[in-house]
Amino acid sequence: MPSVPSPADASATDSSAMPLVRAQEQDGRPWTVASGRWTALGMSSKPAWLALSKSLEAAPPATDRAWDLRPIAQLDHIGAQLLWDHWGHEWPAMLEMSPQHKAVLDQVAQFTVATPDEPPKTLRDRIRDFSHNGPRAMYVMRDFTGLIGQLAIDVGTLIRAPHRGPWRDFSGHLYQFGATALHITALVGLLIGVVLAYLISQQLRQYGAETFVVNILGLSLVRELGPVLAAVLIAGRSGSAITAQIGVMRVTEELDAMRVMGIPHGFRLVMPRVLALAIAMPLISLWTSMAALAGGMLAADAALDISPAYFLSALPRAVPISNLWLAMAKSAVFGVLIALIGCYFGMKVKPNTESLGRGTTSSVVTSITAVILVDALFAVLFKGIGFRG
Repeated sequence: MPSVPSPADASATDSSAMPLVRAQEQDGRPWTVASGRWTALGMSSKPAWLALSKSLEAAPPATDRAWDLRPIAQLDHIGAQLLWDHWGHEWPAMLEMSPQHKAVLDQVAQFTVATPDEPPKTLRDRIRDFSHNGPRAMYVMRDFTGLIGQLAIDVGTLIRAPHRGPWRDFSGHLYQFGATALHITALVGLLIGVVLAYLISQQLRQYGAETFVVNILGLSLVRELGPVLAAVLIAGRSGSAITAQIGVMRVTEELDAMRVMGIPHGFRLVMPRVLALAIAMPLISLWTSMAALAGGMLAADAALDISPAYFLSALPRAVPISNLWLAMAKSAVFGVLIALIGCYFGMKVKPNTESLGRGTTSSVVTSITAVILVDALFAVLFKGIGFRG
């Protein structure tokens, strides 16, 4: 009666059948000995493949050492291709193997070809790639335009029935986007004003035009830097929060629950955030400009001996009031854009955390880019407003 092998014998047999490569000394010469079953089945398990990859990485190149393939139990075309690729498509200086293994290796060496280089793209390929990207941009424009249209409809609904408006959500967003952002915007504005005043003073002192620091600081901070700096900070702070809040609602399926209950997303989610940022942004911009002017005034007093009393008295003459109205109008547009972009990317989040992180990043980058583009547009359209003749 034949004996049944024990589990220990079976595991020993399986481990000996694993394909491996080891270094060995024979007749005073270094050899690389391959053993085991070099077949697709023998390399199919993860432990076997990791062990074989590690041993092949430790093995020297084929030109530096002789190879002995006689201990290999089985060799198919997959194992032969692996050996041939490790040898760099060249035969080792010395090679010992059985005739059946040589036949498989000869066939692999004969029919192995190099991977062809990818051909350069033709004009037709470039046009096709552009046509594939074009509809995607059109879809984004369509969805964003639809979001703006829905916002206009929701604002009309609010005007017709103000008692049904989400005023609690609106007040909460107004506090979150506005009041809680006063600390960081004031600090950054103050430091920017100090830096600008010191840099400008170095140049104006050379020409004896120290008093013009009020004109330069006033126009640059009130008209441009104050609104843009506040918008960039709010885009990174509140724009990302808007996308994350709505995105988490997508992940937790709260948006689907709202749709089932008949609660419109635009009226309860988009409109309160847009209105809150449209009101908060001009106030934050004015606050940031005031902090920056305060920092510039202190730095001008320290660097140019320009007293705060003279700075405050010369500021209204140097900066017409139309610059302030232009800055506040521009900030309101910034707030609407940041809120709309944040809501758009929040609505587009898929129910997974990777999409949530990617959407939040895209929201911040797109908001900052849109703020800079719109600021450049305002600078071109209103270049003749806010300057004394």
